[in-house]
Amino acid sequence: MARLGAAGKTPASLRSTATRMLARREYGRAELAERLITRGAPAAEVATLLDEFERLGYLSDARFAQALVAQKAGRFGRRAIVHALKQKQVAPEAAMAAMATLEGSDELAEATTLWRRRYGVPPSDERAKARQVRFLMSRGYSLSIALKVLKAGRAEGDAG
Repeated sequence: MARLGAAGKTPASLRSTATRMLARREYGRAELAERLITRGAPAAEVATLLDEFERLGYLSDARFAQALVAQKAGRFGRRAIVHALKQKQVAPEAAMAAMATLEGSDELAEATTLWRRRYGVPPSDERAKARQVRFLMSRGYSLSIALKVLKAGRAEGDAG
């Protein structure tokens, strides 16, 4: 008979739960551990299982970080992506390696594309300008980038 853990979870059911979760999407080690512990699994068993999954290649912070960066690139600025990686408790080495893939990207061009898709026209007054700046900043772009985007948009509007 299998030894029962906290909340009646057997090691086999813990393994199958973790496998099902990883089959749906990538997880970082910390996030998966937190979810399994929340479901009632003992922390020691979770740590042992996750060590094994990392050894087998089922679980990888580096792969999770790459997926997260790829998902958010173009829709969010670097600061927002770094914040998301920290929030998910991704290992710092994996986060830095994933962020290195964005090195050649032009943040101003990405912010401009995002702004055009959302607004497309320069702000008509100070209230609209503030709203558009807040939007870009909420996506992780700096104030200077947001103001450059609006200035370029206004120049395009005047020229066109």
